[in-house]
Amino acid sequence: MKKRKVAIFDIDGTIFRSSLLIEVVEVMIENKLFDFSARKEYEKEETEWLDRKGDYESYINAVVKVFMKNIKGISYEDFELAGKIVIERYKNRTYRYTRDLILSLKKKKYFLLAISQSPKGILDGFCEKLGFDKVYGRFYELDSSGKFTGKVINEDLISDKSNIVRRAMEKENITLEASVGVGDTEGDISFLEMVGEPICFNPNLKLYRHAKKKSWRVVVERKDVVYEL
Repeated sequence: MKKRKVAIFDIDGTIFRSSLLIEVVEVMIENKLFDFSARKEYEKEETEWLDRKGDYESYINAVVKVFMKNIKGISYEDFELAGKIVIERYKNRTYRYTRDLILSLKKKKYFLLAISQSPKGILDGFCEKLGFDKVYGRFYELDSSGKFTGKVINEDLISDKSNIVRRAMEKENITLEASVGVGDTEGDISFLEMVGEPICFNPNLKLYRHAKKKSWRVVVERKDVVYEL
């Protein structure tokens, strides 16, 4: 059977114009599953990011800490409901460039592979609407009663996205020949190094500098304009 060409996408900040984890934490607070005081634990980093006095990495890391601290003891059903609210609320909040690229690649019969650090439970629903063939994200351990233990399963695997690409190649009928990869931060470099056409979309500074050294494409979407640097 002929192998399909693969297109690999990061999700948060690359397709979704926010972070699925940030939005699900906000909904968990809204639904009183997390105490309202949890928001104070990342408000400072959020404000500094919005005011361009701090960096996004500090902001998202603070949100991750809040999620890990508060998810223990929460039922999967409650988390799943919060995820559905996020998807319904933000399903159309995507970048035009990557949305159109996905449609173009689907027409060319590419295998669409999503790799993200967001929870797998919310990624599946979001990526299904975009037509992805396979989705990899973070798995969180559940106890026998279906409640989160606060532990991540196979964290070493998901932390390096090149590991996921190799795993997908073992399991799926895909090839890296004429492959495409799209990411927005240095965490995506490992899989961008593997593809035939790496695209750095709205990159942060670390990825931008790496892209320039490698002569990779750098694409920016600002308001209703898409251009290359």
